[in-house]
Amino acid sequence: MCKTPVCFLAGLLISSSVALANETQQEPVVVTLIGAERIWDQAPHNAFTDLIEWRGQLVCAFREGRQHVSSDGAIRVLTSKDGHDWQSAARLELAGYDLRDASLSVMPDGRLMILGGAAPRKADGESAPTGSFTATATKRDEWSTPEIVVQPGRWLWRVTWRDDTAWGVEYPASVGQPFTSLVTLKGDNHVQTQVERLFGKGHPNEATIRFDSDGTMVCLQRRDGVADDRTAYLGTSLPPYTDWKWRDLGAYVGGPNLIQTEAGHWLTAGRMYVDGKPKTVIGRLDVDEAKLTKLCELPSGGDCSYPGLVFDDNRLLVSYYSSHQGKAAIYLAKLRVEE
Repeated sequence: MCKTPVCFLAGLLISSSVALANETQQEPVVVTLIGAERIWDQAPHNAFTDLIEWRGQLVCAFREGRQHVSSDGAIRVLTSKDGHDWQSAARLELAGYDLRDASLSVMPDGRLMILGGAAPRKADGESAPTGSFTATATKRDEWSTPEIVVQPGRWLWRVTWRDDTAWGVEYPASVGQPFTSLVTLKGDNHVQTQVERLFGKGHPNEATIRFDSDGTMVCLQRRDGVADDRTAYLGTSLPPYTDWKWRDLGAYVGGPNLIQTEAGHWLTAGRMYVDGKPKTVIGRLDVDEAKLTKLCELPSGGDCSYPGLVFDDNRLLVSYYSSHQGKAAIYLAKLRVEE
């Protein structure tokens, strides 16, 4: 269930009384929204975030551009020691490419890596195949030049490291076969396909993979089929991750993300629909039952979602973007988790 008290947003008072728990029985997780603050709005369109803790500071990365789809996409990197005061650390660009959807991870050697989309877009609004790039940092403001690691047409959207290997789902980005693939990333540029035909029901695209304590791979898979067939799917697999079980979660999730709490519960975040309107929503995923329960709606609306998640000591931090206060801007929400 969700508790939403009055929230102070850097001088802006926002109140919310929305409780989104779908179940009548007591939820094993209670999420309380403490507050949400706009942390960046300097570009005409600011969107597609991720969030991570690295070397004692928070790092938030996202796309800046003229609009949702434009040829000038670049990745802005912000850092903060307290989650309130943020400084710009870097802006990553690659000539001829619209850079999108930054995903943050810490490599085995301690470097911070951004994995993102790269589309050779020549004009704003133009459809273009999307590939993937990486860039790495040893210091907050010292980044390598973005390097294309997946050619446009297949998009590796997010990876999660286990030992010395990063795992992720690659999907068709405007060209190619209509199925996803399970791939691995070694170092910062060596991508190898492990399962070529992973999932192919109803236009699958963005996916997040995480690992349970027993090594089970858990995949939250977005789909964009026709209106009555675009619900997210849950995929699970044991090593060596070649045999998969897929189950329908019964709800749409855009920009899907998930994180496991200290007690072992899975929390999700992404764009969902509340009374027919897009919102950024925190949920709980019961992997055994393949059941997704809405817990809490963040202050959001319109063009929104693509959350990043950091969980520590019963506190959940969520970066996301939203246009509920005008143009698309970057927000950070703070929530208390009781379990």
